[in-house]
Amino acid sequence: MDKLSHVDDAGRVKMVDVGGKPPQRRVARAAGFIALAPATVDLIRKNLIQKGDVLCTAQIAGIQAAKRTAELIPLCHPLQLDNVSVRLELTDGGVAAESEITCLGRTGVEMEALTAVSVALLTVYDMCKAVDKSMQIGEIRLLEKRKYDVELA
Repeated sequence: MDKLSHVDDAGRVKMVDVGGKPPQRRVARAAGFIALAPATVDLIRKNLIQKGDVLCTAQIAGIQAAKRTAELIPLCHPLQLDNVSVRLELTDGGVAAESEITCLGRTGVEMEALTAVSVALLTVYDMCKAVDKSMQIGEIRLLEKRKYDVELA
């Protein structure tokens, strides 16, 4: 890579100009995991966490986070998202989160996918922190990003 796209000639941070790029169908998927104590998993499974339904709340938080990514990460472009999917699965060792984001745009949606997973897992952490001091969030990663040409009418 010869030149950083988010730095101008004087070395100052800038947002990349994507105005000249054609809109394309964009898809990104991300995943992550929060390790929980077995007792915490049992409380979530029985819906006994005092703050409420952990998985439902975390799913909604992840969806909201994806829609607000440009407000949280300074150089991200605000995008009109077509779909935000956040899935959480309770396992014996914790909660696995996966997101899929789609849009028709000039730049990718990988930051939205990563933000959705991150905030969903942070929400699990927040809701369970009173009962589990050993939680660990990790393995947050981009699984894939794709783009497709589309014909615009």
